[in-house]
Amino acid sequence: MSDYLIELKNIGKRFGGVRALEDVSLAIRPGEIHCLAGENGSGKSTIIKVMSGIYTPDEGEIVIDGEPVGRLDPIRAVGHGIQVIYQDFSLFGNLTVAENLALNTYLLEGRSRMDWRRAHEMARDVLARIGVAIDPDAEVGSLPTSGKQIVAIARAILAKARLIVMDEPTTALTRHEVEALFTIVRDLKAQGIAILFVSHKMREMLEISERLTVFRNGRKVAEGAMRDFDEATITHAMTGLDLTDDPYRPEIPDGPPLLEVTGLSVPGTVEGGALSLRPGEIVGISGLIGSGRTELARALFGMEPRMTGEIRLDGRPARPRSVQEAIARGIAYVPEDRLTEGLFLPQSIERNLVVSILDRLRRGLFLDRRAVRARTAEMFAAMQIAAPSPETPAGNLSGGNAQRVMLGRWLLTGARVLILNGPTVGVDVGSKATIHRIIRDLATRDGLAVLMISDDVPELVTNCNRIHVMHRGRFVAELAGAEMTETRINDTLKTLT
Repeated sequence: MSDYLIELKNIGKRFGGVRALEDVSLAIRPGEIHCLAGENGSGKSTIIKVMSGIYTPDEGEIVIDGEPVGRLDPIRAVGHGIQVIYQDFSLFGNLTVAENLALNTYLLEGRSRMDWRRAHEMARDVLARIGVAIDPDAEVGSLPTSGKQIVAIARAILAKARLIVMDEPTTALTRHEVEALFTIVRDLKAQGIAILFVSHKMREMLEISERLTVFRNGRKVAEGAMRDFDEATITHAMTGLDLTDDPYRPEIPDGPPLLEVTGLSVPGTVEGGALSLRPGEIVGISGLIGSGRTELARALFGMEPRMTGEIRLDGRPARPRSVQEAIARGIAYVPEDRLTEGLFLPQSIERNLVVSILDRLRRGLFLDRRAVRARTAEMFAAMQIAAPSPETPAGNLSGGNAQRVMLGRWLLTGARVLILNGPTVGVDVGSKATIHRIIRDLATRDGLAVLMISDDVPELVTNCNRIHVMHRGRFVAELAGAEMTETRINDTLKTLT
């Protein structure tokens, strides 16, 4: 009997002339928490699709329970107990928790009608097994991200999962929710279920995983017990570079603020918010989900018509009543969900970049193509966008390059205040360091005032001059200088749970 649940041996996979995987091997034991790390494009998604039967490898062998598997398709993979939880969770938002959990079972049994009593029993039993309380009658679309993730895990368990692959499971979770997820993961391990944890977040890798495998450019470049790694060695394995991200603490120039906010309120979400930003300053906002951070950002960008309070730019009243007014006043907003709120995915990078300044690029009734190309080339260089051409669809970009396109779009408007909501969510470690450098340069070199909203406490500590903590729509703490440490911020957040 093999010690391994699944073994991928010397796997190779090509797409046309591009080699996505080359001589890759990966083995996972029952009841093991194994982390798979690598930058975007390293081959992580491809190997997941190989082990789940979506892709057939061009070379190599798949072994499950010590027995070679010939052709592995998705149905056979599920039959072997392999379940993948993707970032979108693949749930039906308009159905209840019980319906989502029972659906696969009923389809396998060939049922044409829902047995409501049995569906509720299944939901209660499986949710109790992982130690959470969610209303089986709740509509999944109404649940927070953490709740949807729990439903996806419960569905995998109902499918008799032996290996659960979690693809970037903590991207949209607060630290409190991450800790709750890790409790569930450790409980699954105790039940003998293996977890393949795919993540960019090194601290979470070190905290939850027992073994680590690192991919780079389609090859396995490191593997071993997690105790043999630290953040520096993981970063070097992922990128081939020694990246350092020392805290950013420049002198903030004296003088009046560029942006002042007093008494800002949005009914039900923000109450009496007050903050200021000077030119060249990066101010952070931390807080639990539901604290009002995003609503504050939307209000500053003219997206909350019910907002009251005062916003001043250069000492003059400047409260935007629409997005168009905010842009005209020099305020830019990069949303957390760039895929649904930020980018036009089927359109080219070029169009995504210049869409905010089309009026400036017209020559009569038509666009000045030379000017469009010039502005695009300017942002490709300034934002270090890596793409085959400006005509590449934005939907084909990695997370890091997509975020750089968003930054470039707003810089073309001549923005003076830049609001960043989750600036490196879903971005790999190399791109994350690059984006941080770009943001710092925009502040120190170009004098932008930057408001950075993030769940990533190390990101705030590393990049900000001051940090505000929000809770239930109010600012409850402001930290600066020696007070601005991860421990102090985490302790503050814990008191708010």
